[in-house]
Amino acid sequence: MKLASKASRWGLALASLAASQLSLAAETKPIAEFFEQSFQQSLANKPMYLTYLGMKEKYDQWGDFSEAEELRDIELSRRQLAQLKAYDFDKLSPQQQLSYRLFEKNVQEEELDYQYRLYDYPVNQMHGIQSSLPAFLINMHGVESEADARAYISRLQKVKPLFAQVIERMQASEAKGIMPPKFVFPMVIKDSQNIIGGKPFDAKADKDNALWADIKKKITGLALEQQQSQALMAEAEAALTGDFQAAYKNLIAFLQQQQQRADSRDGVWKFPGGEEFYKYRLAKMTTTDMSADEIHKLGLAEVARIHKEMVAIKEQVKFNGDLAAFFKFMRNDPQFKLPNTDAGRQQYLDRAVEVIDDMKSRLDSLFITKPKADLAVTRVEAFREDSAGRAFYQRPSLDGKRPGRYYVNLADMNEMATYELEALAYHEGIPGHHMQLAIAQELEGIPTFRKVGGYTAYTEGWGLYSETLPKEIGLYQDPYQDFGRLSMELWRACRLVVDTGIHAQKWSREKAIQYLRDNTPSPELDMVKAIERYIVMPGQATAYKIGSIKIQQLRAKAKQAMGDKFDIRKFHDVILRDGMLPLDILEEKVDAYIAGK
Repeated sequence: MKLASKASRWGLALASLAASQLSLAAETKPIAEFFEQSFQQSLANKPMYLTYLGMKEKYDQWGDFSEAEELRDIELSRRQLAQLKAYDFDKLSPQQQLSYRLFEKNVQEEELDYQYRLYDYPVNQMHGIQSSLPAFLINMHGVESEADARAYISRLQKVKPLFAQVIERMQASEAKGIMPPKFVFPMVIKDSQNIIGGKPFDAKADKDNALWADIKKKITGLALEQQQSQALMAEAEAALTGDFQAAYKNLIAFLQQQQQRADSRDGVWKFPGGEEFYKYRLAKMTTTDMSADEIHKLGLAEVARIHKEMVAIKEQVKFNGDLAAFFKFMRNDPQFKLPNTDAGRQQYLDRAVEVIDDMKSRLDSLFITKPKADLAVTRVEAFREDSAGRAFYQRPSLDGKRPGRYYVNLADMNEMATYELEALAYHEGIPGHHMQLAIAQELEGIPTFRKVGGYTAYTEGWGLYSETLPKEIGLYQDPYQDFGRLSMELWRACRLVVDTGIHAQKWSREKAIQYLRDNTPSPELDMVKAIERYIVMPGQATAYKIGSIKIQQLRAKAKQAMGDKFDIRKFHDVILRDGMLPLDILEEKVDAYIAGK
């Protein structure tokens, strides 16, 4: 769940009250130490994020998601920014200057996050707390000792007050006129009901609940006496059927009530100040000042360009018909489907592993720096597959002990065309997100906040850019697989059109879905889920194409300027070896590389 972080009304006054102490601190404390201390301070009451990074401090807690905590967060950031200003920028090294600029930018963004803190949906079908919480326990909360198991149980026992804060937050948003569209509610209610289904909630159920199965497996894996194991399992069962179940029932009851008050207006234009909010979201997601109209027009132009490339493939495979007919063929022909069975799902996972392993063996031709952390390919858990996206990536732990994970949603194999399998694996795995994000976490000589932070245009721009790299080294030999690559790119181009259409031009959900029907070969369910995703995550979908285009432009610029001296491996090091960057700062780095600095 992303609740807006870090806020206050009076924190900047601290700078003038303590100017002399700040100057002294700048003279005596190295700026690297300041960055690390600031990062640790920001983590202090973020137990979930600590776990996400692979740390076990406050392992039995969730944290505070109240309005008061958001206020404390921004006050802390403002104090930290005041301390940063005491350092002489001109006396810092180039890397320290970059860290200074990024730290300052992050706080400025946090100020806007706080301003719009009530403008998101804490419960939604994509990453809402109702499904992300159990996924977090299953995938993030490792159990290596009895203490770890007790921390897991403690977290189960503390879901009720956490959900009470979530409900309070949703009530505050509703009071401001901000509430999810009506279509969201059946999905999130079903998610919540699934999570308290099965044993031990229903003694007559055929299957164990996902959390119950998880905690039993983790306890059984410990070297404990049978009596100890049984006692822990009894505590876990009591926690699940006690306050954990009560928390979900309270959430379901609230959602059912709010559903009655929801309407079918989909875009954020319906919010008070919705136009300004969408401008903020586009700027945050793209790290540019592009307007909604400019992004919409760029999307239309990119869709037209990609359609022409698809026509060339249609002619290459000698398909008799227009592009719309070819889309229908690609969408429905059985040769592009695997069996809708567990065996078919395993076949898909195995093939994805093969694709990634093959790409690993070819990395030396494109990269100097490679990730150390391992990568696992994992099926999305059953309790959230109905509402989750088709694929996504989860970073490894900061110490690399927990691998990165490429999650693929195999709920319905008829929706997972095999001609897109390669491009999807490249994007989420290698050379895509795992390559980029694992390398960032493993970098030395930069502050931790730069290793784990992120800018969506950079991250997703790299993911889309990386889909093209295998073609440059001889992959995508099958024209249908190459069509899959173009299909994935077309999908991201269409996002520029439909996201801005929904949130700036007041398109309905149905109009946006129809645009995808008319312009892509994707399955119907993919189209529906995609549009519903863009509705609850305004602006995020625009980052992919804008980031990818920028990286391609920077590469072309470097190649033209450097001629025979251009080395794709060194260029990728320039892109990857400073952690996540806004696109304007990324361009500065490439310009410096071209100039030989």
